[in-house]
Amino acid sequence: MEQVFAYVISLGAAVMMPILFTIIGLCIGMKFGKALKSGLFVGVGFIGLNVVTKLLTDNFSSPLESISDLYHWSLQVFDMGWPAAAAVAYNTAVGALIIPILLGVNFLLLITRCTRTVNIDLWNYWHFAFIGAVAYFVMGESLAWGYFAAIVCYIVTLVMADLTAEKFQKHYDLPGISIPQPFCQSFTPFAILVDKALNLIPGFSKLDVDAEGLKRKFGVLGEPLVLGVIVGVLIGAAAQLDIKVILILGVTMGAVMELIPRITSLFIDGLKPIAEKTQEVVKKKFKGKKVYIGMSPALVIGHPTTLVCSVILIPVILAVAVVVPGNQFLPLASLAGMFYLFPLILPFTKGNVVKSLVVGFVALVAGLYFVTDMAPAFTQAAHEVYAATKNDAARIPEGFEAGALDFASSLLGWVIYKCVASLEWIGAGVLTLITVGMLVWNRMRIVKEEKAE
Repeated sequence: MEQVFAYVISLGAAVMMPILFTIIGLCIGMKFGKALKSGLFVGVGFIGLNVVTKLLTDNFSSPLESISDLYHWSLQVFDMGWPAAAAVAYNTAVGALIIPILLGVNFLLLITRCTRTVNIDLWNYWHFAFIGAVAYFVMGESLAWGYFAAIVCYIVTLVMADLTAEKFQKHYDLPGISIPQPFCQSFTPFAILVDKALNLIPGFSKLDVDAEGLKRKFGVLGEPLVLGVIVGVLIGAAAQLDIKVILILGVTMGAVMELIPRITSLFIDGLKPIAEKTQEVVKKKFKGKKVYIGMSPALVIGHPTTLVCSVILIPVILAVAVVVPGNQFLPLASLAGMFYLFPLILPFTKGNVVKSLVVGFVALVAGLYFVTDMAPAFTQAAHEVYAATKNDAARIPEGFEAGALDFASSLLGWVIYKCVASLEWIGAGVLTLITVGMLVWNRMRIVKEEKAE
């Protein structure tokens, strides 16, 4: 079983998702050709997204490290990036069987009407495996603690996916879709609380500027493409590079801002036929019931507000990371993860650039502390995985601890980690009560809505 699922994961999302979408399409009555085409669009989208994010990290990692050296930013938590977190997640006893176990949990919750989301975003199951792996090592290599942490994270994420589904669908015009990815869902509480706090400030409503409004106010300077060029040039200048390299960095960042929305449109082209057919089948077979397809947030990271906020926050969070007291983490390899902050923030801020920036900033600053606090546990897990597998993704440079923006800066992951590592059985009890309470409340809500419909 371990070998089978390790092989499936090694195929990557670009291969897994076309196969999975084709199978789902055939199961719901789509013609083979149409189902295959939908799946291939999604697969091509993942390949395009990987190329673009690699373009970002490959070109900007070195200049950002140069800036760190020039200004003597000596922080002790090394940014391993999400590949290291995924390597730690899947190369443990917990990660080996995480997919079949969580799919079983999902099926059980569906038939008991505790959730409406079918989480087919298999590649991002590594998030659940990661928090499970951390719990596994900090609790003395206990499988019970590891699976407990992973399952709690999974269930809470499914409930949150249900609760945010309607806002998400309305904002992005994607009926029948939810986002059961715990990294993104961790920013939902920040979006709700900060948005409400900002609404209490007199006159703040006048700053209601979306991405299109930004273009109207600032003309070409409000375009994500041009903002990307400006930020790229500023990073190159701060690294004291020659003019040729500075200009290349500017155009590269601009290219990333321009290419991401074009690539993410492929996801939507592939997903819409599947989503529409699923809703049609559900309406026909199960009157009054809804089923959401749980998908990757990669679907919507090309939204103009996401691009604008991400490119502005990149230099801002680098500067903040070195001045906030107690932080030891400098995001470098995790730059591409910046885009994934906003998919579930925008539905609550209604795409307002200013509000989204404030929410993103607050969430990122909190995330720096989460990464710093979890670094010893991440380091222990990475050392164990590297010793067992010699996987270079899990190798930590000498004298540093391990960190990553995704998934170690997640509120949900950090709360589960603290409850398990610091409170042990008391923490397990608290997490169980919260999880069961959310399930019961979500089921009552679903049953009530189905009766009404």
